[in-house]
Order: sequence, then C-alpha cells, then structure tokens
Amino acid sequence: MVAVGYGVGRALGWSYMDSLFLGGILSISSTTIIIRAFDELGLKTKQFASLVFGVLIIEDLVAIVLMVLLSTVALSQQFQGVAMIVSILKLVFFLAIWFLLGIFFIPTFLRWIKKLVSNEMLLIISIALCMLMVVFADAVGFSPALGAFVMGSILAETTKAEKIEHILTPVKDLFGAIFFVSVGMLIDPSVLVQYAWPIAILCVATIIGKIFSTSIGALISGQSLQNSVQAGFSLAQIGEFSFIIATLGLSLKVTSEFLYPIAVAVSAVTTLTTPYLIGSSAGFYHWINRILPAGVIKRIERYSSNTKEAAKTQEWKLFIRATSLNILLFSVIILSIIVVSSVYLLPWITAHPDGTGWKIVALLVTLLILSPFLWALAFRAPSKLYATMRARNQYGGLIFITRVIKIILTALFIGMLLVRFYSFNAGVIFTGLIILLLLLFSKKFQHFYNKLEERFIKNLNQREIARDINNRSELAPWNAHITRVIVPHDSVIAGKTLFDLQLRESTGINIVMIKRGDYHIPAPGKEQMIFPQDELLVLGTDSQIQRLKVKIRAHEKSLLEESNGVELIEYFIGEKSPLAGKSIRNSRLREDASALVVGVERNGERILNPGSDMLLQTNDTLFIVGNKRKLTRLLRFSETGLPAG
Repeated sequence: MVAVGYGVGRALGWSYMDSLFLGGILSISSTTIIIRAFDELGLKTKQFASLVFGVLIIEDLVAIVLMVLLSTVALSQQFQGVAMIVSILKLVFFLAIWFLLGIFFIPTFLRWIKKLVSNEMLLIISIALCMLMVVFADAVGFSPALGAFVMGSILAETTKAEKIEHILTPVKDLFGAIFFVSVGMLIDPSVLVQYAWPIAILCVATIIGKIFSTSIGALISGQSLQNSVQAGFSLAQIGEFSFIIATLGLSLKVTSEFLYPIAVAVSAVTTLTTPYLIGSSAGFYHWINRILPAGVIKRIERYSSNTKEAAKTQEWKLFIRATSLNILLFSVIILSIIVVSSVYLLPWITAHPDGTGWKIVALLVTLLILSPFLWALAFRAPSKLYATMRARNQYGGLIFITRVIKIILTALFIGMLLVRFYSFNAGVIFTGLIILLLLLFSKKFQHFYNKLEERFIKNLNQREIARDINNRSELAPWNAHITRVIVPHDSVIAGKTLFDLQLRESTGINIVMIKRGDYHIPAPGKEQMIFPQDELLVLGTDSQIQRLKVKIRAHEKSLLEESNGVELIEYFIGEKSPLAGKSIRNSRLREDASALVVGVERNGERILNPGSDMLLQTNDTLFIVGNKRKLTRLLRFSETGLPAG
C-alpha cells in the first residue's frame, strides 16, 4: 500500500515527499472504525475477525516504525536502512521491558490494594496507569497511542480486566464520539470541492488496493479463500494513524498543506463504505468462488491445508524457538539494568566526593540484581523439551552449540558492565571469575530466579487461575472438586469413547459434563466420544485430576500412531465432490472411513454436531473427525468413480 500511495501521488503530479507520506497514510487501517463496525454487525466471533484483529495489532506496531522511518527520510532526504533497523530494535526492546515489568508489578499492585479500591478509584487508577505509560512512550520517542495500547494489554491480563472494561465503557464511548466528531470538523468543504478528483482516485485506490493486497497476503499465509476475501473487505479504509502520519509531514514542513485535509476526506469516505464492504464480503466470496475454475479452487484449498500441516513444528524447531525467546527476554532485562546503572547511577556516583567507594558498592549491587538473570541466561534449560532432546544423541551438537552461545553472550554482558564502570582490562580479568561464581552458587541463584519466574507466571495466568478457582466446587470430606480440563488437539484420547478410555477405572475421576463449543453434554454416557478441544468438567481429588492430565496430554509420535490416526479434518465440498447433495447418513463416511461429521460451515455460519439427515451442499466446509488416510482414500476413489472399498 505504501507503493500504491507513492505511485498514485506521482501520477497526480505531487512531489516526492508528498507521495511518500501519502503511501504511509494509505497503508494503515483504522482499528477504531473496524472494531465499532464488527460490534454493530455482530461479527466479532466470526473466524475471519480474529485474522483482522491480528493484522490491526501488527499494523499499529508497524506504524510506529513507519513514522520513525518517514521522519528520518524527511530530515535527511534519503533512505537510511540503519535508522530503520535501530528503530525496530528499539521498539522490540521497550515493548519487552514494558510487558515484563507491567505483568510482574501491576497485577501484584492491584492485589495489594483490592480492599481499598472502589469503582471510582479503579477507574482513576486505570486511567492514571494508561497516562503513565503514555508519558513513558512519548519520552522514548514512540507514539502515545502505543503506550496506551501496551497498558491496555497489561491490564487485560489481570483479574480486574472485566471490571475495568465495564467501568471504562462510558469513557470509551465519550472519546469515541469525540474522535468521530473531531474528524468531521477537520473536513473543509472547499478543499473537498477543489481536490474532488484526487480524493475520488485515492478512495478507489485505497479500497481496491487494500482488498487485493490483504486478500493475497492472507492466501499466501495459508488462510481459506473465504477468510482472505472477508479480511480484505474489512480492512479497506484508513483511520487515526493516517492522521498522525499526515500531521507528522506538516510538523516537519516537508509536505503540502492540502495533504492533511485530503487524508481526512479519504478516511471519511472509506469509513462510510466500511460497513457496506464488510456486509457484502460474503456475497463477493460466493461470486468469485463461482467464476474461478475448479482447479484453482482446489489448489487454494490444498495450499491452505498444506500450510496448516507445515505449521506443526518439529521438536528441534520448538527448542530453537524457546531458546531464542529466552535469550531475547533475558538480554532485554540485563541490558535495561546495565543501562539504568551505567547511564543514570554511575554519573551521579562519580560526581560524589567519595565516588570510588560508592562506585564499587554500585557495581556489586548491580551484579547482585543481575545475578539471577545472568545465571538463567547462561545455564537455565530453555524448554521442557531439553530433557527429551538431551536423551537423544542426534541433538547433542545442537544443545552444545546453544549452551556455548548463551555462555558467550553472558560473558559479553558482564564485560560490558565492567567496562562501563572501570576499563576493558577489568572486564577481561573479572568476567571469567563472575561466571565461575554463577556456576558455584548455581542452586542459590536458581532458587531466587524460580521465585521471580513463579511470580511472573502467576500474574500472567492470574485470570485463568481465578476462573478455575471460581469453577471449583469442593466436595467434603473427600477433598474432591469439580474442575475443567481441555483436551489438546493431538491428545491420544481424541476420537475414543468413554467406554474405551475407562477413565474412572484408570484415574478415579468422573466426567460430569462435556462442553463442546456452545453445546453441553451433561452426564455423558459410555458411548460418548471425546473430540479435540473438548472442555471436560471432571470431579476428583487433586492427585486424580493430575493423573487425568498426564493421561490426556499430547504424546510422542509413536503414541499418536496408536490412536489409529484420529484427527480433526477440514474438507471443502466443491462442485465435483462426491458428497455434494447427499445427506450425512448417505455419505457413508462412518461406515467406509470410520469418520464423523462434527461440524458444518455454511455461508459463514457454523453448525455443530449436525443431524445425520442434513443435506450437504456445494461450498460447505465439513469438520470431520476420523482417520485422515482412510478419508482421503475414500474421497479420492469416489471422485474417480472407483469402488470406495
């Protein structure tokens, strides 16, 4: 979209900087407008809506980088790749610090003051925390909107999230109204008349360009054709960040004055068209599905299916991902402590009359604060897969290399701190000694780090823990209680009946209810089958429930093969599909492939556990639980007219 905006601007005869900023203006969709439209149209629970929300979040983050890049180009009149890389690294660094500190301290702070907080105080505290993060974001050169977004994400992880959302609703509605009224007041009718032709061209370029680019991007990422088209139609507008980018050009005095009102006018027009585009997206999908050749549709379906299959990551990739994430997080924490100590504390100590003694104290205190994180970076196993991979000889080299890299990185951080306080020679001499001390006192550092990690994980999962406690119903005097257990996608119990599993005999628990989406099965019978992502309400003691969780968790591939390959499979019914026009009973999926149709998606609506007399139609998407190999064989033979046996 940056390229589209730049090209249209140059075609209209605008200057290089006007065209470049126009590209930035057209590239960011409106979070406010789309969320409001989804609310009013009742589409927030649709499958494509989660894709749209994900794109909007990433767009808001990319907008920050884009503003830094445009500022750099505007001031230097040339593209500087180094400046863009630095701005991205800076963004990642501060986002990691804010989230880590926020999740570590804010839920704890709210727990401490919960007895003192009324609704009015909670409202004031929430807004104050938001404004505080806005100040921090602005102080380090980011958008105030990013600060508010970060604080909202942190508060969403607390047990007060629903209450905060409720009491902030009037404030949100007030500022939502102010936003739309202020945008309307920025429109100068004379400018609209004067630049009517460019505005019309830009509106068309925005709508067509966003629909096309978003739909193609979604298809490439492995989304279905329907989700891709609906996401593209939903994002076909510009909004609040576009105004900020336009204002940036004016404040830097590198863009013409007409660019801002044109941006506002394009936003106003595309805002009006957004609800109609979203509403017509399903119809457009059905139209394009009819006109595209059947071979193209099948290739898209096959590509989407293969992409999802490829997303099932191997364990060594999971190990590398977990290791990389750990290195990133610990590096951010360690660097932030070093920066605070050397940039803010050290100059103050140096100016003190007795600076030498205090300098040593400050260095020792900094090392003491850093010690649990330095130990974790150097020696902590980064993943639960570590023990499994360590037992296999084929991964010995990979584990050795990652450990060496982590120790070298730890040494570099220690050396950096010592060099900032003293000299390069001191860094070389004492770095090895400090690493040796970390190794000698490993148990103590591990104990302290585990406490910090336990606090962080507890705060991060606070809402889920509270929900489990609320759902917990004690049964005295046996110390039994009701709790919920989610069946993983690749659990070995998926596709088996309660009679086959014998859970009461093997674990001692009772399943009192099965929740399957909006469908509840109280007191399930022995013939009831367990599906992936089922929510089981089970009655038992802590030890019995723990045995159940061990039994249903995802196992190694060899154990998955023992479950007869039962999977949840998506199947699209094309015009030539052998299932089109048949009822579920007459499809013989159960008899010939040991498969069950557990859901049907039709015209964007999902029907869970459809009846056996339901007629299957062209363009339906079936959710089938069964053996993938048998099902593929059945449908392939049926399509060629050969016997299904």
